[in-house]
Amino acid sequence: MTIVLRLLCVVVLLCNALGAVSAQAATEIIWWHAMSGELGKQVERLAADFNASQHDYHIQPTYKGTYTETVTAAIFAFRSRSQPAIVQVNEIATATMTAAKGAIYPVFELMQDEQEAFSPSAYLPAVAGYYADADGNMLSFPFNASTPILYYNKDQFRAAGLDPDVPPKTWPELGRAAKRLREHGMACGFTTSWPAWINIENFSAFHNLPIATRANGFAGLDATLIFNNPHVVRHIAQLAEWQKSKVFDYGGRGQAAEPRFQKGECGIFIGSSATRADIKANSRFAVGYGMMPYWPDVAGAPQNSIIGGATLWVLRDRPAAEYKGVARFFAYLSRPDIQAAWHQNTGYLPITQAAFDLTRAQGF
Repeated sequence: MTIVLRLLCVVVLLCNALGAVSAQAATEIIWWHAMSGELGKQVERLAADFNASQHDYHIQPTYKGTYTETVTAAIFAFRSRSQPAIVQVNEIATATMTAAKGAIYPVFELMQDEQEAFSPSAYLPAVAGYYADADGNMLSFPFNASTPILYYNKDQFRAAGLDPDVPPKTWPELGRAAKRLREHGMACGFTTSWPAWINIENFSAFHNLPIATRANGFAGLDATLIFNNPHVVRHIAQLAEWQKSKVFDYGGRGQAAEPRFQKGECGIFIGSSATRADIKANSRFAVGYGMMPYWPDVAGAPQNSIIGGATLWVLRDRPAAEYKGVARFFAYLSRPDIQAAWHQNTGYLPITQAAFDLTRAQGF
């Protein structure tokens, strides 16, 4: 028995050793991101699911702070040759990354070099086009694309005698609903996050108004801002008038206003679709959703909103084995089932037509 036990011990030790070697054999790929809260949990889940789907590569997501902090950290890391293979960069910094030609590995080149299936036509043009060069080549991988939407507190709508199943569609309707909410005791009728993104950039797009000459700046660097037009002036003036009675209440820059909706202070909130995960997790009331409102007397309104969010950029000067894993990971992220789940769990838009079709077929 002693010999048998010793042999069993040797077998167990060998199995453990082989398992350790197998685990070490997986190529580690560092991914710096700017997702916190519920979105951070979804990022961790994505990486864990990919890691479990194969054994050659191990994606290691690392939270680096805000978008600005993340891209700044990546710039300094590249200078010291300690950069990650993947970094998440928000759309505002797209021009900065595009200009860093020696530092970035364009996604279309990566996928070709690693012979991974990659068809730009499979991605929604409104998303992919924003991150492509003049020839239509995708420079970064569209990961989290968001758009402004309207959220409202269904419980408070019901209490104020408003239809909880019908969100306000126009600014006059929103003003009347917000006033009703104030009359029924809410501290604030409505507020917005990212005030300039929503009330200037997306407001202009939704009403088919330019914000600058030279095709909104895309046709040349000599563009001039022209958003100070009568429609925008009237809109901002109306917000200022509503502010006096807290029908509208300014909540600060960036996402500062979002907690006011989650806590039940404001009955209506206009913010990024990407905040849906946090709002669902932290709100203790039924949440309704709607489109951005528009002024019905502006010809051609409503049009379309503009995407926000971020993409995944690949940085140069990493070992060749890592790039094979990055390409495999991007192919995995493009799968319709993965994209549909990401969209439904976060509020970010599906990036491919197939994912959009699957989501609709699933009744979402």
